[in-house]
Amino acid sequence: MRVVFMGTPSFAVPTLQALMASHEVVGVYTRPDMPSGRGRTLKTSAVKGAAVAAGLRVLQPSSLRDPAAIAEFLSLTADVCVVAAYGAILPREVLEGPPLGCVNLHASLLPRWRGAAPVQRAILAGDETTGVSIMRMEEGLDTGPYADQVPVDVGGLSAQGLTDAIALVAPQALLRVLEAIANGTATWTAQDESRATYAAKVAAADVSLSPDLDAATASRRVRASGRSAPARCEIAGTCVTVTRVAAAAEDGFAVAPGKVLTTRHDLLLGFADGPLVVERMTPQGRSDMDGASFGRGLRATDTLTWGACV
Repeated sequence: MRVVFMGTPSFAVPTLQALMASHEVVGVYTRPDMPSGRGRTLKTSAVKGAAVAAGLRVLQPSSLRDPAAIAEFLSLTADVCVVAAYGAILPREVLEGPPLGCVNLHASLLPRWRGAAPVQRAILAGDETTGVSIMRMEEGLDTGPYADQVPVDVGGLSAQGLTDAIALVAPQALLRVLEAIANGTATWTAQDESRATYAAKVAAADVSLSPDLDAATASRRVRASGRSAPARCEIAGTCVTVTRVAAAAEDGFAVAPGKVLTTRHDLLLGFADGPLVVERMTPQGRSDMDGASFGRGLRATDTLTWGACV
């Protein structure tokens, strides 16, 4: 089939590669290059990098609602459009353009976690299982029927780790659905609206750390955090971003809520029901380091405390 692909982050790259190996990719849409870093150097998306390396045509309109952009899309005469974390709303003219429609890879088991941050919301909610849904796109937000779903265990994965795990199982599910669409055997299941939940973008407040949290909730917040919404707290007067924690040994030290314990090998923070070990962290204005190294730089006293950043 002639396929137009739309995607932006690394999550979408395995799917693009699978499509290149089995279909004719006539165009790759990705978001415009964005300035990044202190030098504000233009940064290209992971999808653009993969498409350019493969010699594919890359299109980066700022909006697909512009008549010229719509006309360009239609001129590609694709049989189907495949979308994977593109990052922009598709207008009706685009959705209805390809004769076989537009198909989206959504990183959840719909109708749970429609919206922008399904992976992070699954972690924050303590879901044991999430996955990917191959759905037919319509004008509603992730409301279309799905033709396939593949579950993925959440386990103790971080948001990036879980995203990577979903990205690995998504391509084969998509290829199965495209084959069924081509031969007219695809079966679409309508979503149960009564079970729908919305995955709003994660804000800093959703992943902030404070001593009143239980350790399991705090751990999920760290795993769901990222550059746009870091898990932050203040330890002994220094604001830090916590990037990895671990459960403390059951026969280890007792640490009261809001207290800090430093040992030769660990930095422990006391939560409402027990401590967590801070394995990786980034103090404000400094580089990433392990928690024990940060702890060894503190003056060990009985009054070391921690709390939310203010």
